[in-house]
Amino acid sequence: MALRFVAAIPALISTCLALNAYATPAAAKQAPAAAKARPALADILKASAAADWRALDAENTLYLELEKGRVVIELAPAFAPKHAANIKALAREGYYDGLAIVRSQDNYVAQWADPSEKREVKTAQKNLAGEFTVKYVATLPFTRLPDVDGYAPQVGHANGYPAGRDPKAGTAWLAHCYGSVGVARGNETNSGDGTSLYVVTGHSPRQLDRNITVVGRVMQGMELLSTLPRGSGALGFYEKPEQMSPIKAMRVAADVPEAERSALEILRTDTPTFQAIVAAQRNRGGDWYKFAANHIELCNVPLPVRAKQ
Repeated sequence: MALRFVAAIPALISTCLALNAYATPAAAKQAPAAAKARPALADILKASAAADWRALDAENTLYLELEKGRVVIELAPAFAPKHAANIKALAREGYYDGLAIVRSQDNYVAQWADPSEKREVKTAQKNLAGEFTVKYVATLPFTRLPDVDGYAPQVGHANGYPAGRDPKAGTAWLAHCYGSVGVARGNETNSGDGTSLYVVTGHSPRQLDRNITVVGRVMQGMELLSTLPRGSGALGFYEKPEQMSPIKAMRVAADVPEAERSALEILRTDTPTFQAIVAAQRNRGGDWYKFAANHIELCNVPLPVRAKQ
């Protein structure tokens, strides 16, 4: 199968999280007492205000309808405007209906595409230039994390999406975290157009950042993708049609009757409530934790989603 794909992981990623070990002895000694004073994530969310949450944007939300349920994806047009528009055009022309999930690579991605590679694009564009980064402007929201990152000069969150930023270059981009949705491409940077998409289902492959277009993230239904049987072919592609998971449809939420929509809202990442979550997760509280790392990695920050209140 000569499908475009997101490059395979070059080496096995350890499933163990490496704890940051740069705290001074004094800080390490004080950490357990400090950690116990931290509120739990559930307590912070319970105390959140209605204004701390935002509803998903129906015009930029997709429903991937599988036989076992619905996957809800929100697009991020601020970071990939041309690809977001093209994916919506593909959905509206029915391009994805009847396609299949053709790949499930362990600890990496699930990917869907046209198995026959014969389906014609009607109204959407073909082969868009990659939108690996965007120009960073002051109006682009960015809540910076305090910790050092190995893949970007600065990392944080923009409107609910994990993102990187390079102040010197004046650029920003979405990061490859669990649940991130990207546009598969070949070697040429303009070989992706949204006809094949993937979702990160394993440890965050941040080496892909700024090498491929990230268009959004899954807000609900990740379990439908992460639990798929792994493909036995190269790069996790399925070798037989019967192994693939059929796609019933992929629709823009705004085109779906309101009664049939998934009413969800996401915690805003520009609020004191979100900052409190970051602080609590950098130094975990409760009786179980005996050491506070005073550090958090971008993709380890929880991004809560709930039923609309």
